[in-house]
Order: sequence, then C-alpha cells, then structure tokens
Amino acid sequence: MHRIITNEELAPGVHRLVIDAPLIAKARKPGQFVIVRLDQGHERIPLTIADGDAAAGTITLVIQAMGHGTKAIVATPAGGAIRDVAGPLGAPTHLLEQGHAVCVGGGVGTAVVHPIAQALHRAGVRVTSIIGGRDRPRVIYHDELARLGTVQVCTDDGSWGRKGLVTEALAELCVADKPAIVYAVGPVPMMQAVANTTKPHGIATVVSLNPVMVDGTGMCGGCRVTVGGQVRFACVDGPEFDGHQVDFAELRSRLGTYRAFEAQPCADGACKARKAADQILQQQQQ
Repeated sequence: MHRIITNEELAPGVHRLVIDAPLIAKARKPGQFVIVRLDQGHERIPLTIADGDAAAGTITLVIQAMGHGTKAIVATPAGGAIRDVAGPLGAPTHLLEQGHAVCVGGGVGTAVVHPIAQALHRAGVRVTSIIGGRDRPRVIYHDELARLGTVQVCTDDGSWGRKGLVTEALAELCVADKPAIVYAVGPVPMMQAVANTTKPHGIATVVSLNPVMVDGTGMCGGCRVTVGGQVRFACVDGPEFDGHQVDFAELRSRLGTYRAFEAQPCADGACKARKAADQILQQQQQ
C-alpha cells in the first residue's frame, strides 16, 4: 500500500497527489511513468511521474478525473492509500545537453513536461515553456515552470496570457528565437499541431503518447503505435517518440475504439483493464 501524503485540486477535475513510493522516487527519470491500481479489482491506470523527492521517498502524480477509475483515485483523501504503484516504466526522456529547448504543455500535459523542464534546467539548458488551457482556472504548473525559465501562457478565452492556441505562440517563437528541440505533451490534436508547426523549421520534436495501456511491459500489445512506418510499443519503446514520425491518425482511431467501453463502471468487482486486455487479445487473433 502506498500512502497518499497530500491530495490537492489544481484545476477543475485535476488533482495533484504526493504519494509514498521510496523505491520509485530513487529510480525514476524524466519521462517515465507508473501504473497504479487503487484497490483489488480496479483498473490499471498509467500516469506519468510529474515530480519526485528521493530524500522524502515520494513521487507526485497529476490526475485528471475523467473515468470511474481516475475519479475514484482523486476522491481518496490524504491519509488514504493506493494499493499498487508499479514503476518506473518506459524509457527516460532523451534530453538536450546545451542550447535552447521549448516545453509545450496543454492541460494536464503541462505537469508531464515539468520534470523534463527540471532536468533541462539542471543541465544548464535554456528553457522556454508554452502552456495552455481553456481558461485561467485550467492552466496548471505555471509557478513551477517559471522557476526554470520563461513561461508563455495561452488561454482559449484570453483570461490569462495571450488569447489563442499554444501552437500560435510556438510558431512565432520558431522564427524569433528558434529552439534546438521542442518537447510537447497534451491532447493528441495539440501534439500533432505542434509537430506540424515545427516540421517546416526542421526543429526536432518529441511527443509523449497516451495509447491504451494495460500491463506496461509490452506483452499485451494494447499500446502499439506506428512511428516512422514501424510498430512500436509506447510502454517500453516510449512513451516519447519523434513527433514528425508518429501516425497520429492511427493513434486517434485506436483511442476512440475504447471510449464507450471506458465510460462503463466496473461491475461485480470485475476489472476493466482485464476486460480490455481480453478484447485486445481477441482483436489480435482475428
């Protein structure tokens, strides 16, 4: 059992949990994730590690309550516990060693670029962060990123920073202060738009993908994505890939396949993750 130290709401439906996980806190690197299971019979949920404190033995997870599983986790108060936290999983971020890097975060994805920006800053890389949300209450991690470099805020309604999309600010930056690399995390359409923005400028772009994931070891095949015309597994080969090589159309299609299924609650103690794995295996056998 992993004790929840703090549970705070950062934005509507978005919570930051600091949990006790000393072994993971010591081993984790930027870009890696964990798979959590609140209790026996609950679904397995992959979550990128937003921060960690090796000395305190804690990791930080930022969770958007969308389905039954994530809602149950964020409803667990400080002092409660998460039964299983497996990780760190996935390949660490390939970090720029010198020069100028841009971190683009959309919504809860802003928390995911935070550890990348931290590591870049520690390495002496100049960091610019472009973050966005529908409105001011939905923009997160501004203060944390501001400690690491310049931050540009974009909101759909103009309630904070500039009105418009993060890609509009990025397009201007690509001309005015061309970075060596862009790291982008957020909704799939946003990451695709970022890749489309940087490609004409020849700027390397890394995106963090979020396909359906079950076991986190590459065995189920649920997280397969096509990158550069080849099949990759996000849980072991990623979750970060070259944004200019990702087949985003296929990724969107696969994510939509299970949308109705994930909206269903777990009944009679059945685990949705196990059901999803069975469905994936059936598809592979066809």
